[in-house]
Amino acid sequence: MMKISVIGAGEMGGAFAAGLLKSNLFTNSDVTVANPHEGKLAKFAQMGASVTTDNKVAVQDADFVAIVVKPGVVQTVIEELKDELDYDRQTIINMAASITIDRLEQWLEKDGTVPEIFQAIPNIGIEEKASMTFIAPNAKGAPHIDKVKAIFDDLGETMVTDESLLFAGTAMAGCGIAYVMRFMRAATEAGVQLGFRADDAKNIIVQTMNGAVKLLQAHGGHPEAEIDKVTTPGGMTIKGLNAMEKNGFSNAVIEGIITPLRK
Repeated sequence: MMKISVIGAGEMGGAFAAGLLKSNLFTNSDVTVANPHEGKLAKFAQMGASVTTDNKVAVQDADFVAIVVKPGVVQTVIEELKDELDYDRQTIINMAASITIDRLEQWLEKDGTVPEIFQAIPNIGIEEKASMTFIAPNAKGAPHIDKVKAIFDDLGETMVTDESLLFAGTAMAGCGIAYVMRFMRAATEAGVQLGFRADDAKNIIVQTMNGAVKLLQAHGGHPEAEIDKVTTPGGMTIKGLNAMEKNGFSNAVIEGIITPLRK
């Protein structure tokens, strides 16, 4: 069986570890979670993972080493682990945003060699095996991308892409989780104004969104085709859509996604 170590148990590291512990590719004991603070490790130990506060111990028997720490800490973690890593058998997965493959190779280079490196940018839906993950390999990793893609395919949907599109993927899928949640909050508030209790309104919106997603997945068409099915002349839906557009709905969504990418 393969073994994987997750370095970092923050929001993303913890979500990744939780997803792995629900996956079909690893037994729970073959998932190691490392974090300097023991408190964050307790729940993973209860789920059957191996846990440690020592990063060096965490990587010793791992086939995959996932670095899931804040960008400013990545170099420090690499310098700590570098001598422990075996580039002939271990694959590095960097999940910290903003760190390029070139930079990772500079930090990881030893004796003129670098390991297989994969940039993997998921979203926190990975905790429930529902992530949208973007993967970009370095040159050494490219021929073996299927083994890393298999990990993230088991945790949601995966897209192999050029490194230059990782930021765009983050804006759409990583930040997108927050944008969807904000829509849900607003729709819930509308439901309360219409007379539903808050929890009931939230459940209505959750199930409605679930239905919309399943329709798109089943039919594979354009969202507008599904909109047309429920938009009758002079009906409630067209009035609501036009009111949303009058208040800048589509433009607000587009601007919300692309603005973080503007320099």
